Amino acid sequence: MPEIKTFLLFAATAVAEIVGCYLPWMWLRQGMSAWLLLPAALSLALFVWLLTLHPDASGRVYAAYGGMYVAMALVWLWLVDGIRPTLWDLLGAAVALTGMAIIAFAPRNA
Repeated sequence: MPEIKTFLLFAATAVAEIVGCYLPWMWLRQGMSAWLLLPAALSLALFVWLLTLHPDASGRVYAAYGGMYVAMALVWLWLVDGIRPTLWDLLGAAVALTGMAIIAFAPRNA
């Protein structure tokens, strides 16, 4: 069960970062309100806090998190941007998630 908890924590962390970056993108690229910067900042603060909840060393957490970010960005591409990921996108996400699992769940001596 700790693997599922870690996986879900990485997913929530990725969503917080993506939202925190997407809202300023909407302001800058789509001419939306600058008020979007406030929830963006809160989302990025949530992202940072969620990263601290992982029990492993920060560098290992960041490395493993990158794999989940890739996969969640493709989910975002599909659900928010309305673009269905290609087979190559999915293959890349599978490779990234495999890397994440190896880094996050490998046995440790220390």
